[in-house]
Amino acid sequence: MTHFLNYIDGQWCDADRSLTVMNPGTAEVYATVAQASIADADRAMAAARRCVNEGLLSDVRPAIRSQWMLKAAAAIRELVDEGGLIACRENGKSLQDAKDEFLESARYFEYYAGMADKLEGTSIPLGKNYIDFTQYVPFGVSVQIVPWNFPVSICARSLAPALAAGNAVVIKSPEISPLAMTLLIKAIEKAGFPQGAIHLLCGKGTEIGSHLVQHPEVDQIVFTGSVPTGQRILQDAAHRATPSVMELGGKSAAIVLRDADLQTLLKSVQAGIFFNAGQVCSAMSRLLVHKTRYEEVKAAVVAMAEGLVIGQGESQPDMTPLISKEQQTRVLAMIEQARQEGAKILTGGYAPELSGYFVAPTVIEATPDMQIAQEEVFGPVLVITPFETEQQAIDIANGTVFGLVAGVFGESLNQTLRVAQQLRGGQVFINEWFAGGIETPFGGVGLSGFGREKGQEAIYSYVHTRNIAIRLQLD
Repeated sequence: MTHFLNYIDGQWCDADRSLTVMNPGTAEVYATVAQASIADADRAMAAARRCVNEGLLSDVRPAIRSQWMLKAAAAIRELVDEGGLIACRENGKSLQDAKDEFLESARYFEYYAGMADKLEGTSIPLGKNYIDFTQYVPFGVSVQIVPWNFPVSICARSLAPALAAGNAVVIKSPEISPLAMTLLIKAIEKAGFPQGAIHLLCGKGTEIGSHLVQHPEVDQIVFTGSVPTGQRILQDAAHRATPSVMELGGKSAAIVLRDADLQTLLKSVQAGIFFNAGQVCSAMSRLLVHKTRYEEVKAAVVAMAEGLVIGQGESQPDMTPLISKEQQTRVLAMIEQARQEGAKILTGGYAPELSGYFVAPTVIEATPDMQIAQEEVFGPVLVITPFETEQQAIDIANGTVFGLVAGVFGESLNQTLRVAQQLRGGQVFINEWFAGGIETPFGGVGLSGFGREKGQEAIYSYVHTRNIAIRLQLD
């Protein structure tokens, strides 16, 4: 059994206690990780503050930070195979998807390397006797709390722009999938970032995360996770008005218009809800289908779901297990609740007789007011519902407390674009779910959160604007 460590002030550190990490595909213990203490968190925050106060990141020429970022990206690419295998075993996802997390992480560092030297302010005309200009200033110490579903890539998604902008970062990893993140940090360690710029802590429950977000040295908070946890963090952040970026999940709907191409749709449905066993914040968890296509689409989606191969990630199946026994129990309970409310389970809805934490691909026919159509499941569960008019589809799609992503499928550019512009969400896909990329801004509205990750827009979440106005003494 392998034991993994925390990273504090440029050193890999063990702890008096450790946490056990399971393999979701086998339900067996895979490894252990050092359990960070409050004292460890304080040491990390103190080192990050020292890095900020001494200007070790912010005062260097931005082109130097770009070079560090590119070196980090190259080192991450060298660890794709090793890191991917660890991520596959601790997280349950397919081996290729786990490797893709490292490749995506490298891409984040490459992308934001190109922005480190482009945070340019503006000159503002105030008249003959004045010079006025703006600067983008890093916040300082950024605390980043990473979720368990895509720990490597989501860590890189926030870490890369934070470092590019000149912030020091303290990362809290998820206790049930913290291992591959240590390889990510080991790669970045090789790049030459100054001591105190990056820290990685794995704590149990909310103890370390709560301490970090309430810490007197925190200047900014980045969180991806559940709504209740995000709300608690925001309550803590409110005491010091700490700037925050929040990505809190969703209940995203795809609208299938009467002229949608069925094969295009089916590819997106498989990726949208069964990729990573539906444990994706922006999953296609609702499918709204025009009544003239409803029976056809419903039958095709059920057939597709029933044809998926389920298995452990190393075997490269179509669908992998859930992250934990607790998550499996939660998903099955929500399916049972839907059944009791009168929803129809078209396929799935049970745990296959496999070792590990599996739930069969599930398709449920439900009305928009049912719990299963309103609350985030975070599992391989698709809710399908018919609609009659375009406006009804828009109203149903917008009829939850969330607003992360949405989608439209149809052949008419005029109609799909018209519908897309009325959907509530930070990102709308047309004819391909997950059509965006690292270059496109991502984030939500409503209880899906606020602030943006990815794209050029994201880096401005890690700086504030300082204006300098000069009164010249002219003759």
